[in-house]
Amino acid sequence: MTANSAFSVFKEKYSSDIRFWILLFLVIRLYGITDPPLEIAHNWRQVTGDMVARNFYEVDANILYPRLDIGGEKTGITGTEFSVLNYLIYVLSLFFGFHDWFGRLINLIVSSAGVLYFYKLLKFKFDEKFSFTAAIILLTSMWFMFSRKTMPDTFSTSLVIISLYFAFDFFKTSKRSSAILYFVCVTLGVLSKIPAIYLLMILCFPLFDKNVLLKNKLWISFFTVLMLVPVYWWYFSWVPYLVAEFGFEHYYMGTSFANGLHEIATNIQPTLEKFYFDVFKFIGFVVCIAGLFLSILKKEKSVLLIAGVCSFAFAIFMLKAGRNFYHHSYYIVPFVPIMSLFVAYAMGFIKNKMLYMFILVAIVGESIANQQHDFFIKKSEVYKLSLKAIANSVSEPADLIAINGGKNPQLMYFTHRKGWTMEAEQMKEEFYLIDIVNKGCKYLFLDKHTASLASISTKIKYSKVFENEDFIVLSLRN
Repeated sequence: MTANSAFSVFKEKYSSDIRFWILLFLVIRLYGITDPPLEIAHNWRQVTGDMVARNFYEVDANILYPRLDIGGEKTGITGTEFSVLNYLIYVLSLFFGFHDWFGRLINLIVSSAGVLYFYKLLKFKFDEKFSFTAAIILLTSMWFMFSRKTMPDTFSTSLVIISLYFAFDFFKTSKRSSAILYFVCVTLGVLSKIPAIYLLMILCFPLFDKNVLLKNKLWISFFTVLMLVPVYWWYFSWVPYLVAEFGFEHYYMGTSFANGLHEIATNIQPTLEKFYFDVFKFIGFVVCIAGLFLSILKKEKSVLLIAGVCSFAFAIFMLKAGRNFYHHSYYIVPFVPIMSLFVAYAMGFIKNKMLYMFILVAIVGESIANQQHDFFIKKSEVYKLSLKAIANSVSEPADLIAINGGKNPQLMYFTHRKGWTMEAEQMKEEFYLIDIVNKGCKYLFLDKHTASLASISTKIKYSKVFENEDFIVLSLRN
């Protein structure tokens, strides 16, 4: 086969097949998939999920009792998001032993499926070009990076998108299997992370469509209400119970709407940055805004109504999240599919194929170029992997330790121990150290790379049992 004929085959068979691009980008994101959670962005969020999964494997497999390693002398059991992703890591670990990168792989597979079903869902209402463009934009948006992290954001949103496809398929075909798959996927998706529920506003349209059978509307409504039962029980009954019963609070349940409005209104710049910088970067955002104005100008009801009802629901989530929304970039992840619609709508006005491809490549290229750093581990972070060996050389696995990790549990995760992760100010307080010693803390690990260490290490009067260029370990039992 000549080069020209091979290119022709690719152009005809694969270039417009969304499955090819989803598979291609899945393979690309396999690069570094087995890396430990050492990347700079969101390592803390990943290790908390890995802690839960590892404790299912090593301590207790009861999914109702997730536990972290940073609960001090307590069990570490606390309220978290429902551990769907974490439990899948545990299940794989039963066959292959525990590896924290399992979470990356599971999320990548589910999130890739989410893009495919996003495309298939759009085809119920829009043409091929629109659906293909929107799916490509979603695939290469911030999802490109977050879909390979051990985090539930793209995972949960993908499950809800998949559930919506089966709901619309049920409205069209009345297949019972589609209704059941809707219920299973939407329940697991919303349980995994509750903000993804806002996408269910899309169901308003078929539910008010006279052409949809009433019995099908009733079945989907029933399954939606049924889904809310375990979601409400977990987040508003069981999570508070776990916090009260085991005395350890970790999961952020949001703020009041009034306070959330105040926090966002007084921090407009970082809030807007989540939209214009984090999602697609600048070129994609400009095209997104163009699509918004064009849809208003052309009175494109399909796009405007979907985006309108979903934006209203998402705004409620933003207010409930408050400061956390603009403080953490992953809070915007569930809204990316809606923004992708406006990009696709604007791109639909470009009739020249070369210009269309040029702009699409520019959007995709800028977005991926600004995420590629997340696929590489900085050499400056690798020293943390020595923590487990150090801990094993000076202590027993059951020994409680403290480490100067601040609010980030990453260092504690890599020691494979339980105990306290401390702020610099706490380490300066002699009474705090005495208190944790009385609670059973046996060793204090000090990361020399922490800037504040020099100012406090001389004030800590305990015997040194280990030191190298990266860490000091002090025995607190003398």
